[in-house]
Amino acid sequence: MYPPIIIATLMRPEGETGVQTHFRTLINYLNKKNIHCELITPYSAPSLQVYPTFGLRIFISLINSEWGVWWYRYWHAHFLLLALKKRLSTGDSCIVYAQCPLSAQAALLARFNRRQRVMMVTHFNISQADEWVGKGLITEGGLLHQSIQTVEAIVIPKLDGLVFVSDFMQKHLVKRIPEILNVSSIVVPNFLQDPGFYDQKEVTADLINIGTLESRKNQTYLLDIVASLRDMGRPLTLTLVGDGPDRRELKNKTRMLKLENLVTFSGYLSKGGDRIGYHRAYIHVSIQESFGITLIEAFARGRPVFAVPVGGIPEILGDQSAGLKLPLNDAKGAAKIVADAMDDLNWMVAAGQAGRLRFLDKYENSIAAHRLIQFLLNPKEIYE
Repeated sequence: MYPPIIIATLMRPEGETGVQTHFRTLINYLNKKNIHCELITPYSAPSLQVYPTFGLRIFISLINSEWGVWWYRYWHAHFLLLALKKRLSTGDSCIVYAQCPLSAQAALLARFNRRQRVMMVTHFNISQADEWVGKGLITEGGLLHQSIQTVEAIVIPKLDGLVFVSDFMQKHLVKRIPEILNVSSIVVPNFLQDPGFYDQKEVTADLINIGTLESRKNQTYLLDIVASLRDMGRPLTLTLVGDGPDRRELKNKTRMLKLENLVTFSGYLSKGGDRIGYHRAYIHVSIQESFGITLIEAFARGRPVFAVPVGGIPEILGDQSAGLKLPLNDAKGAAKIVADAMDDLNWMVAAGQAGRLRFLDKYENSIAAHRLIQFLLNPKEIYE
């Protein structure tokens, strides 16, 4: 009989982030394997306490964005702690699989004994502090930035197990927090349930990008690439799936560059990955990325990928048989790479097939999720 796996997160159960895709996919897989699991979030606490408190954040953020970030972190962690204390009060053995350092800290504070193991996955990019800086909401090197990094340095070495989604994140965190070497760990990439291969007959558009519309995702650069493609006489359409703080800026730039006939803003879609199959290729230009789950969404559907090789992205691209690297600050150069590749129908077919095989070999549930579960259940074992 397996102990229950409790997934702890500050996030809502549904949403467009890679974190939410990760735990929803894991929950579906655990259910199929008849392993009991539960999702606990701050919203698991009494709603009469939660929603009025969270509602104040909008007002506070308008006054000062750093206060808004502090408010978000403090109160989400507070209500998650209350929910976890209630769930763990029985003292029964379980595994708490935390999705960030704050949820891991809440779990460590809430557990009643060491039979309630706390493990964490490193979804964040470099540090959660750097992610907030990337959103333009806190100051790099400021008090809140330092405070967030301090929490990470204190909490992570106390864990019973640590899951890295890429070799890149493992190397970076070990360098920044050497004490992590004393924690049982494993590198397991993100994974998906196989959506099945999408026939090319489904295609109705060219390029697609999925993600929150924010500076870290760098969609302004995508617009520059589309403009360069048009200017060189090789226009390609782009679909942006997602919503976020940069939406208005991106729409304004689209109008300024006169790209309205080439760029479509789809907004947030609950199953955005399914839209990839209706496009010829996926394009990704984030300036910071620990993994990049949307790339394997594209591989799964047999679509080639074009991506800037930052963070854990090179590990996904591999030998580039299924996708090509793009320069980060050269829209014309990136446009030429994309245009030349997409003009080569033989390459497009071969790359799509290579991506599909790469997904089935490395990122499909039965491979990666299985390894993750085995580690959560037996963190002291060595996994090759």
